[in-house]
Amino acid sequence: MSSDLPSFAASRALAETLLADHLPERWRHTQGRAREAVRLAGLPGVDREWLIHAAVLLDVGRSPVAVRTGFPPLDAARFLRARSYPARLLGLVAHQLAAEVEAGQVGVDLGGFDREESATVDTLWWCALVADLSAAPLAVADGRVDTDGRRRDATRGAVARTRARIASAGLAVVL
Repeated sequence: MSSDLPSFAASRALAETLLADHLPERWRHTQGRAREAVRLAGLPGVDREWLIHAAVLLDVGRSPVAVRTGFPPLDAARFLRARSYPARLLGLVAHQLAAEVEAGQVGVDLGGFDREESATVDTLWWCALVADLSAAPLAVADGRVDTDGRRRDATRGAVARTRARIASAGLAVVL
């Protein structure tokens, strides 16, 4: 495990504390995303510990305890920064599902958090889409894509790359 990260149990407990009572559907989504992250953590190029921590912490910015700006990826990253989570995890959370596109549309600056392009990011986005309880993956009406398609296109690229990694590993493709 990376020495910068707390235990997974601590990250999971934090997410459960913030989500389970006030946002039970979001907590179920988080649990599904974390299960998929564990399942895919061995894919080539994926950093296991970073993936599973980000998967369980992705939605903490939706908790009433963490909301400050009303933009969940930014609120999550800031909340976790205040708890001394490492910069890489903050970037994974802040830039979830091509959040920078929506951030630009609503006037939010994610510049304080590093954006990476990696198998870990692609797989994290995949896990978030597969675990969705309320909408079909990549559906325009699900709120995760913008009207001009830039966010949808970025997300589709991550999905395609992850699908290829899953197929190469001989695992079942869920999406």
